[in-house]
Amino acid sequence: MADKSYDAIVIGGGHHGLITACYLQKAGMKTAICELKSKLGGSVTTLEGPVPGFTMNPCANWTRFYSHPAYKDFNLREKGLEYIFPVGNEAMIFDNDTCLVGYSAFKVVDPLTGRTELSHEDFQKTLNEIGQFSKRDADTAEELFRRYTKKWKSAMAKYRFSPPVPWGKKNELEKLCDDQKDGFDPIYQFMTTQQLAYDLFESEELRTLFIRGATTSFGGAPDDVIGLHGLVHTLGLILSWEPAAIAKGGVQSVTNVLQKTFTELGGEFFVRSEAVRLLIENEKAKGVRFRDGTEITAKSLVVSSLSALQTVLLIGEENLDAKIVRRVKNIRYNRHNIVWAVFAMHELPQYKAATFNPDCLQAPRTYLGPRNADYMANQYLSEILTKGISSKLFMFLGADTIWDNSRAPEGKHIVGIEEFSAPARFFSASRWQELRNEFESEMIRQWQMYAPNMTRENIIGSRIITPYDVQLYHPNMHEGSIACGDLIVSQMDRFRPVPELSNYRAPIKNLYLSSSASHNGVGTGRGCSYNCWQVIREDFDI
Repeated sequence: MADKSYDAIVIGGGHHGLITACYLQKAGMKTAICELKSKLGGSVTTLEGPVPGFTMNPCANWTRFYSHPAYKDFNLREKGLEYIFPVGNEAMIFDNDTCLVGYSAFKVVDPLTGRTELSHEDFQKTLNEIGQFSKRDADTAEELFRRYTKKWKSAMAKYRFSPPVPWGKKNELEKLCDDQKDGFDPIYQFMTTQQLAYDLFESEELRTLFIRGATTSFGGAPDDVIGLHGLVHTLGLILSWEPAAIAKGGVQSVTNVLQKTFTELGGEFFVRSEAVRLLIENEKAKGVRFRDGTEITAKSLVVSSLSALQTVLLIGEENLDAKIVRRVKNIRYNRHNIVWAVFAMHELPQYKAATFNPDCLQAPRTYLGPRNADYMANQYLSEILTKGISSKLFMFLGADTIWDNSRAPEGKHIVGIEEFSAPARFFSASRWQELRNEFESEMIRQWQMYAPNMTRENIIGSRIITPYDVQLYHPNMHEGSIACGDLIVSQMDRFRPVPELSNYRAPIKNLYLSSSASHNGVGTGRGCSYNCWQVIREDFDI
C-alpha cells in the first residue's frame, strides 16, 4: 500500500465498517477501508464447504438485513441481495417427540422493500400451538403481542437505530416502564433470563424455549440480566413475531452488495492491510500506520470497526486516561462463545415430532433439546464451562437449502448448527481439537434421538468451528465470543462498550467506533454502524 490521503479512513472491513463507509462515501467524503484479511466481510462471509459442491456460512447465518436502513438507502435488493421468506418460522422439538411450531405474525408482502403486514391467521396458529401446552401461556403470548404491536415494536426500532441516550435520560424502551397498560413491568429491566422465563410462562416448553432463545439472540445466560432490549428480542424470536429470512446464496450476498455499492460510489478498499497505529496530531486522529510501515492520512476522521480492546491498542495506552484502559481491559467476553457446525447430507432429518405437527419439518429455524427448563437454566452452562460441552445439547439448526437450492448439489442439503462452549482461554489448543471431535460425535448421536435417519451414512461431510477457531479467525471476537463484549446491562446501551467509549465517539477527537462492540451489539441487522454514521453526520454537519 502506497502512502495516500483520504477524507475518511475505516479500519476493519466487516459489514459494520462497510455500512459506515458507504454512508461516508455517499456524503461526498473520499473514503478508504483497510482490512486485515484477504477479503472484506468479517464474519458475514460464505465459502465452499464442508465438502466440494456445497457452500457454507462459517460464521453469521441468520441476518435479516432486509430490515436495516441501508437495505433501502442503497437499493441493495436491486444490486443483488435477495432474501427468501419461508412460510414458517421458529420451532423447538423436544425429547418427548412433541414440538412447538411458530408461524410469522408479520409476513413479508413485498420482497423488494421487505414491507410486512400482520397475519392474524398465522398469529392465531402460533397461539394454538402454545395452547397445547398451556392456555395461560397462550393468553400471555397474546397479551405480549398486543403490547408489541401497540408500542414495543416502534420503540424497539427507534432504540435500535438511534445512538444511546445519556445517563439520566430514558431511552425509548425505558420510557415504556411508565406505562403499565401497554408498556413493561419495570422489574423486567433487572430480572435475569431465568427469572423472566419463569415469571412470564408456566409451561416447561415455553420456559425452556425462552432460556434457549435468549442465549441465541442475545448471548444472555440464564443468570444474566439482559434488559428490555434482550427481552423484546428474545420474545420476538421464540413467539415468531417477525418473519424468518434467508439470504440467497449465503450471507456473503450481504457483503457483496455492500462492497459493490461502496466501489460504485468511488470508495477504495485495501485487503491484507494490518493497521498497527493510529496517527494522532494535536490530539486529533489524523491517519493510520500499517504493519509494512506505510501510512495513509485522513483529512476529516477515522472510524474503527474493531473491538474496544483492539481500538485501545491502536490508539496506544499512553494516549488514553488510565481509567479508560482499565475499563476496556475489564470488558467481559464469557458469553456467546460459539460452536458453529455445518453438515452436508444426503437427505433432510425426518423428525419423529412430525407426527405431533408435520410443519416442524419445514421450520427454517429449529431448536432441538430436552424439555427441561431447570437443566437449561442451571446445569447446561456449568457443564459447558467445566467440560467444554454439555451432556445434553440444545442445538439450533437452519436447513437453508430447503428454500435456497443454490448452495448444494441437486437433491442434497446443508444444515448450519449453532451451539455454545466455553471461552477460548479455558482450554488448551489440543483440548479444543478434542472438543471438535466430541461436538461432531455428540451432535450426530443426539440428533438421531430426534431424527433416526441422521446417521453417519446420511452425512457427506462436516466442519466444526469452536470458540478457539473463532478467536483465531476473527481477532475482534475475543475468547471466541461473537458478541465482542457480553450483552449484559453493565455493557449495553449508554455503557457499551464502556461509558467513555459509548455514543460511537472515542476519547481521541475525530475517531469513531463502529462495530458490534458499540450499541446495540452483535447481529447483522443491528444499528451499530448506522448509528455511528448519524453521530458523524451531526458532528460534521453533513
